Amino acid sequence: MSVATERESVRKSRLVQAVRLYVRYVDAVSHGVGRFAMYLIFPMGAILLYSTIMRVIFGYPINWIMEMSQFMLSAYYLLGGAYSLQLDAHVRMDLFYGMMSPRRRAIMDAFTVLAVIFYLVVLFRAGVSSTEYSITYSQKNYTAWAPLLWPIKALMTFGIFLMLLQTIATFFKDVAEARGKSLA
Repeated sequence: MSVATERESVRKSRLVQAVRLYVRYVDAVSHGVGRFAMYLIFPMGAILLYSTIMRVIFGYPINWIMEMSQFMLSAYYLLGGAYSLQLDAHVRMDLFYGMMSPRRRAIMDAFTVLAVIFYLVVLFRAGVSSTEYSITYSQKNYTAWAPLLWPIKALMTFGIFLMLLQTIATFFKDVAEARGKSLA
């Protein structure tokens, strides 16, 4: 074995180790944030229950409830997005996909995930821009409650970023599976 071939082998081995480490780390973060996001349904339910009790029993409508529940729902599905990608729990149109072999599915996924990555990059850039604007100008919602919008925009941008990282990890997994290898 020549020195150049040995160097190339070591370089590929280090690259595979780096990809494995990236996938492992992103999967762990997505899992943790996703499990946290799952429990956001309880405070959201409590807020809506409180609103119903105050309105129906006491006749006292609360104007911030609907906005707060919308903010909680946005955090719920955007923070949980990466976790659902990790679990492969997202919606997929299964006309021909189910008839393919696992290797062909991995090849198909590796190509289609590139469009998702592009979409998430554009969405993330817009989220960062919108969050910066929100912070710079202390943007508030045009309602009676008038909450600051930067906290929810920052959470949404963070959720999109996590989905982007998880999508890249999924791409690496699909490429490895298409090559007949595993990143585990």
